[in-house]
Amino acid sequence: MAGIDATKSDATGSDATGSDATGSDATGSAAAGGPARRVYRGFVAVGDSFTEGLNDPGENGAFRGWADRVADRLAELEPDFRYANLAVRGKLIEQIVRDQVPVAVAMKPDLISFCAGGNDLLRPGADPDRMAKQVAAAVRKLRGTGADVIMFTGVDVRDTPIMRRLRGRFAVFYLHLRSIADIYGCHLVDLWSMQGLRDWRAWSEDRLHLNAEGHRRVAARVLDVLGVECEDDWRAPWPPREAVDPRVKRREDLRWAREHLAPWIGRRLRGRSSGDGLTPKRPLLDPYKP
Repeated sequence: MAGIDATKSDATGSDATGSDATGSDATGSAAAGGPARRVYRGFVAVGDSFTEGLNDPGENGAFRGWADRVADRLAELEPDFRYANLAVRGKLIEQIVRDQVPVAVAMKPDLISFCAGGNDLLRPGADPDRMAKQVAAAVRKLRGTGADVIMFTGVDVRDTPIMRRLRGRFAVFYLHLRSIADIYGCHLVDLWSMQGLRDWRAWSEDRLHLNAEGHRRVAARVLDVLGVECEDDWRAPWPPREAVDPRVKRREDLRWAREHLAPWIGRRLRGRSSGDGLTPKRPLLDPYKP
């Protein structure tokens, strides 16, 4: 990828595929007719509101989200499983790299998820090439620990009013992410290709964050990418729905832009964030308790 100085040999010091990088146990065998599957002992999630879990309601006012749902399943496979979630809503790539990545590295888990950039892309003058260089440097550090790393592309914004005008910027950044994942041997979860997330029933009222069903589908996709069986099917089609009057849809789009998108942009222009003053919901790599 142009502008990113990276090689597979830099990623882990040995094999960038992660086949022997983490020290985690593996189950299954080629002789039995299936690929080996890791049993992870420690998972650290790094990122912004998507990874924090907005807007998937949890207990005591906290959010659950896809990462907690993945942790639920991984904990079923490993009694000593530990989990930390360092993600904080509203954070930019620079903040995530500065504040969360070093903590994740120090924790020495065998699985790390890294998702960042959505907040940057909506800022005026965002440069996807520069952003990709920041991501590549962070991923190199994470893979250098020997951990398996999960990366994500974002969803296709073509169905989102106003944001669709930035579709080219989003697409360039996501192509960079695919390249970075390939270079460093990361697991890639491609949200762009998830047709189920193009349905607004997967999203909360603000259209910026997934609801519980959206997070459930993402968790199922993550587990599928990791080769871990689960009961949920991320490919499951939605039930048919009634057609929406175009005039009603336009009114809803205008209300959404006024009540949700405009305040979000306003905070960014004032240098403020919904995550200001907030701390991670699971700051320590502790034994997992749902």
